Amino acid sequence: MFNKILLVSLLLLGFVSCVEKQNFDQLDDLNITPTIEGSILYIEAPEVLINQSTDTIFYSQDFNFDGFSEDVFSERVVDGFVYYEIENTTSKELEVTVEFLDDEGGLLDIQSFHIVPAPMGLDQREVAYGSGSGKSIEIIKNTSSIKVFIRNLGDNSSLSKLPDPKIIFRSRGEFKIELR
Repeated sequence: MFNKILLVSLLLLGFVSCVEKQNFDQLDDLNITPTIEGSILYIEAPEVLINQSTDTIFYSQDFNFDGFSEDVFSERVVDGFVYYEIENTTSKELEVTVEFLDDEGGLLDIQSFHIVPAPMGLDQREVAYGSGSGKSIEIIKNTSSIKVFIRNLGDNSSLSKLPDPKIIFRSRGEFKIELR
């Protein structure tokens, strides 16, 4: 009988001694800030198309881009980068202009790229937004459309000696989102 009482007492004492008060306030201190990445623009134009244009602006396009202004993104974005890559295998000197516009067509930001004729290496640039490291993150939050112009600063007759001459312009974004 004594052994049974001793065993039950030890078991109860074991349960009580191993239990620690739970702290559910730890969740308030948890910060979750993942980085998301996505493509923004991809434009490819062969040199033949550039030569066919009679205007210096041979490419002009207004892209509806509501991805930045969606509440799930705009209310939680902290900072980030827009990366640009340009490849030019044409014989043309070109200029690319990218405009970030709000929903009323107002200009929020502008990026211009002067592109030399081939042979040209891959031109890479990054533009920072937010957290005091660059331009205001409000530019990204309020962007509703992106307008792109490509100007031919050269002639309309020359041809590159490289196979399949073209210009490729692409961009992507990489942003930190605060989930909690």
